[in-house]
Amino acid sequence: MRVSKEKAAENRDRILKAASRLMRERGITGVGVDALTEAAGMTHGSLYSQFGSRERLVEEAVADAIATKGQELREMSGLSDYVSEYLSAAHRDQPGSGCPFAALCCEMPRQSQGARDRFTVGLKGMVGWLSGRMTAGKQRQRDEAALTTLASLVGALVLARAVSDPKLSDDILRSTRKRLER
Repeated sequence: MRVSKEKAAENRDRILKAASRLMRERGITGVGVDALTEAAGMTHGSLYSQFGSRERLVEEAVADAIATKGQELREMSGLSDYVSEYLSAAHRDQPGSGCPFAALCCEMPRQSQGARDRFTVGLKGMVGWLSGRMTAGKQRQRDEAALTTLASLVGALVLARAVSDPKLSDDILRSTRKRLER
C-alpha cells in the first residue's frame, strides 16, 4: 500500500527527530539503524526509502538538530540569558535535547564531507547569532569575540559532561559562566 505524501513527510520528520535526539545522546557511532528505526517506530525499509543511506540520514539529522536549536535561539532575549541557560546543569544533563555542537563535535572529523559541511554551516550561523548580540567593537572584533565565546561554551559543556566528579563538572560550568559574564 502506498503512503500519502503527507504521511511520508510525517514519517521522515519522525525519523529525523529520533535520529537527532539519539545521536546527541549516544553519539553518531553509538546509534545503529536498529535503534533509529525502533525509536521512530518505523521499519528499516521506511528509513532507507526516505534517506537512501545511514550516511545521508546522519547528514540530515545533524542539520535538523542545528535548525531546531536555531529556532529556540530566536526565542532567546539576550546573550547573558543564553550563556546562563547553556552553562546550566539542566543543559549538561540533557544532551538529547541540547546543543548539537557540544554533543557531536568530537565525532565530526570522522564523518562524511556532507555531515561536516552541515555542521560547519550551522556553526557559522551560531557565530553570526552571537556576534549580532555583541555591541562592543567593530564587526571583526565582534566576530572574534563570538568565536571565542562559542568555543568557551562548547568546550565547557563537553568537559562538564566528560568528568566523573560532579563538583568539578559544576565548577567548570560555573567558572566559565562567570568568565563569560565579564
